[in-house]
Amino acid sequence: MSCSKTPHLVHADSTGQIYDEPELLMLVRRGNELALPRPEEMMPLPESSDLFLLPDRKALGLDPETGRVEVMDGLALAGFASPGHTLCATAAFAREEAAPRLPLYAYGAVGYFRDRFWISAMQVDKDQRQNFSGFDDKTITRKARELLARYPRNRLISHLAGCALNYCCPAARNLALGRFEAPLPTARECNAACIGCISYQPGDSGIQATQARIDFTPSPAEIKEVMLEHCRKEKRPILSFGQGCEGEPLTRARKIIQVVQQVRQAVPAATINMNTNASLPEFIAPLARAGMDSIRVSLNSAEPEFYSSYYRPRGYSFQDVVSSISEARKHSMFISLNLLYFPGISDTESQLELLTGLVQDHRIDFIQMRNMNLDPDIYLELAGDRAMGPGMGLKNFLSRLKKECPWINFGYFNPYVDRD
Repeated sequence: MSCSKTPHLVHADSTGQIYDEPELLMLVRRGNELALPRPEEMMPLPESSDLFLLPDRKALGLDPETGRVEVMDGLALAGFASPGHTLCATAAFAREEAAPRLPLYAYGAVGYFRDRFWISAMQVDKDQRQNFSGFDDKTITRKARELLARYPRNRLISHLAGCALNYCCPAARNLALGRFEAPLPTARECNAACIGCISYQPGDSGIQATQARIDFTPSPAEIKEVMLEHCRKEKRPILSFGQGCEGEPLTRARKIIQVVQQVRQAVPAATINMNTNASLPEFIAPLARAGMDSIRVSLNSAEPEFYSSYYRPRGYSFQDVVSSISEARKHSMFISLNLLYFPGISDTESQLELLTGLVQDHRIDFIQMRNMNLDPDIYLELAGDRAMGPGMGLKNFLSRLKKECPWINFGYFNPYVDRD
């Protein structure tokens, strides 16, 4: 895509009417850099993606004749790419002083070209786990209500059915449909105060949590029922502790160990996984011995100081995270990183070098290339000088990491671990 084929600027009025400006080119942000999009990092806006209006943020475009950046009267737009896609750049805008903080989504740069919207993103996973185009809402509602009728006293099923019906949670919807991965939220508490936590935000944060955190502690019997129910329906089941509607599952490790011990023999082919901040390394070996065979560790960075500034750990350190990964490797668990990727920061030389070292030292199996769901200005402020770049771009980032760690695989979702 040459400069002459660079998508046009798009903007919107206060009613949501979208306009394109054929005389102005779209701009993107990579860290603090304002630039034209890289041709290899543009793709048509995928199906099931969303467009967002950015309140009190003016759209920016480039006049190719003068080389000047033009500030529009209209509002900036951003794209939230459908699951399986990772952003290569964030939306470019001029923020007004009184602009509110943005909700907890990722804000990709979008433009318009040849009668369609384009976004600066790459597809990193072809898994259709969160594609529900083949199911209408009535089918999902019926399946969720059938689960409720089958297990009327199971509070966890009641909670997850509510997530499917009220929040359209993809994980809960898949449980209702009996496919892919079953969510197993267990923890009310958390030992971190992540800036981008989607289930809890303090009242003075200015950010609205996107879903409600579980308000009870499910019993081992309730958790077991969910696990066995899902395994009856899905031939390659993934059972995952650690969901967006809970705190940190390791704070409930003893109860989870008990449940996994009870069900592992009954579901030998299932992948039993924990999505975790990996804060309590003393529980990794007992979980592995109980039958848990997969762990996904969330990181925004392999730099201890930067990690701590985002996760704001309480009672643990980044070294504890590394120790947990080390324990998981000793016990032959499948290890994924849930990398919260932010263009222009995550793909800088210094950040890549630290991440490569972590992957090499512990022979990490898989990296899920997730987007950092946070107001870009908040994360840029948190990053400080790290946002000065230059970033190498997502494609080069993946290529460089694969070259140094040829065994590593990339995706977006927890993979099924075939142990045969």
